Amino acid sequence: MKKLKFINLILILIITILLLSNCSSTQTPESSSLPAPTYSFAKGADVSWLSQMEATGYRFYDADGTEKNCLQLLKDRGLNTIRLRVFVNPSNDRINGHCSKEETVTMAVRAKNLGMRVMIDFHYSDSWADPGQQNKPAAWASHSFNTLLSDVYNHTFEVLTALKTAGVTPEWVQIGNEIPGGMLWPEGSSTNFGQLAQLLNKGFDATKAIDSKIKVVIHIDQGNNNSRFRWFFDNARNNNVKYDVIGLSYYPYWLNSNYTMTIADLQNNLNDMVTRYNKEVMVVEVGGDFTLVQNTKDMITATINAVRNVPNQKGLGVIYWEPQGEKTWSGYQLNCWQSNGKPSLALDAFIN
Repeated sequence: MKKLKFINLILILIITILLLSNCSSTQTPESSSLPAPTYSFAKGADVSWLSQMEATGYRFYDADGTEKNCLQLLKDRGLNTIRLRVFVNPSNDRINGHCSKEETVTMAVRAKNLGMRVMIDFHYSDSWADPGQQNKPAAWASHSFNTLLSDVYNHTFEVLTALKTAGVTPEWVQIGNEIPGGMLWPEGSSTNFGQLAQLLNKGFDATKAIDSKIKVVIHIDQGNNNSRFRWFFDNARNNNVKYDVIGLSYYPYWLNSNYTMTIADLQNNLNDMVTRYNKEVMVVEVGGDFTLVQNTKDMITATINAVRNVPNQKGLGVIYWEPQGEKTWSGYQLNCWQSNGKPSLALDAFIN
């Protein structure tokens, strides 16, 4: 009997030791080492024409002929990000207008509801802003430079507030669209980089006031042109421009050459931007001739590989510009859609 009690005592002691050992090895949330965030490569599309395509009756179809939501078609092909442009007071022109705050919010909510990430691209114009045109909104045309600074801040803050109120906080925000020559001409011309820097910083400040985690993108064209990028971003550094990501456009079509002639230059420029300025990089616009399906698919694949190959996961992603903008509706040669309303096979480059 005494022997049995002794054995029971020993068993209780062993169990107690094991329980204490297990508890001491379990870390509290405060003391545990949390895993680093998972690197998630953005594979995206700017679909800013989509709401007007739908409004005019354009219909989208899957490969089997089933009518389907365009955003779902893109998601099915591996795309996880939607980019949307914002105009200040746009016209109702189906190609050159729309993209108002309200329309942008509606489309952003649709994207979020499908589990997609969102980038907002501020043009600070009533219509297209690009290297050839950076026209002030009509309502800002007579404003002084100091008032333009307030305009940029207020417009940025207002749009992002509307998005946040609707439940969408963008992951990225572009301050200006393709701005090697600056924006809000003439006051924000890059020939007066000091003033351009102030305008860009107002956009940055408004964005961070909404959420400090939003990454601010500064975007210029000709992503294969390293001297162009060094000139612009050296000036940005010298004038204390605040931003998180260098955005690039890459359009071999507009360079009048096959992508094979410039893809190495794109890779070198991406790597140099990361090394020289310690910034992340992203191809925020890319496109190829819709009639050259295999070549466009190969170009997309090569561009994705170039951005993925940037060291230390500093290459964030690749976004195709208006793949759904089928030629008979948009007149745009670099769409990635077929005349039967189905996605081009070139988009399959995003699947892997």
